[in-house]
Amino acid sequence: MRRALPTLFTLSALALAGCGSGEDEAATDPATAEAGAGALSCEEPPALPSAPAGYAAEDLPEPVSGDPATLDATLTTSCGDIELELYAQDAPQTVASFAFLAQEGYWEDSRCHRLTTGGIFVLQCGDPTGSGSGSPGYGYGIENAPETGMYPAGTLAMARTADPESNGGQFFVVYEETMLPTDGGGYSIFGQVTEGLDIVQALAEEGTEGGGSDGAPAQPVSILSVDVDS
Repeated sequence: MRRALPTLFTLSALALAGCGSGEDEAATDPATAEAGAGALSCEEPPALPSAPAGYAAEDLPEPVSGDPATLDATLTTSCGDIELELYAQDAPQTVASFAFLAQEGYWEDSRCHRLTTGGIFVLQCGDPTGSGSGSPGYGYGIENAPETGMYPAGTLAMARTADPESNGGQFFVVYEETMLPTDGGGYSIFGQVTEGLDIVQALAEEGTEGGGSDGAPAQPVSILSVDVDS
């Protein structure tokens, strides 16, 4: 069973009938003002980690102070760099965990295992096992989830199971405006893409393996490293 966003993706009727494409809104969103799908330049993804790191509940770091209110981060991927702004003030626990796992090298050589292209438009990453069921070994609650369920293009948010305390290591990038269910509390927004959204959009244009609306990206992409500015 796939771990992340189960409510979202098992209810295929909701995904297809309850969500619009958002193309008009996304076209004017600041996160996509300079973005546009183009030719990808990807290197061969590395092999998955043979023994992903594991942690315990006591390893969950304390929330960041929120001063400064935002932090910069870089996802170095096999298809190029994606620059991020992290919302330290609005999602202090999520950002603390993200920074901790980045420093630990938790995501090095991990595959982005899931792309959705029908009604819900996200690229999901953050599982070193590449299976969609991996976790760092600890969990925490939801922060900064929009009451409307609207996630603009460029949004960086946490994936979870139906358990609202199951936020951990998996996250997703929204590449086109998407409406997500609010049942169970929604999904934590902890940042946004400031550069490189065009990479995610180009990956989405390539579609999924097998041509479905939910599956592994047809163009494999891996996170090589994650750096968070302190």
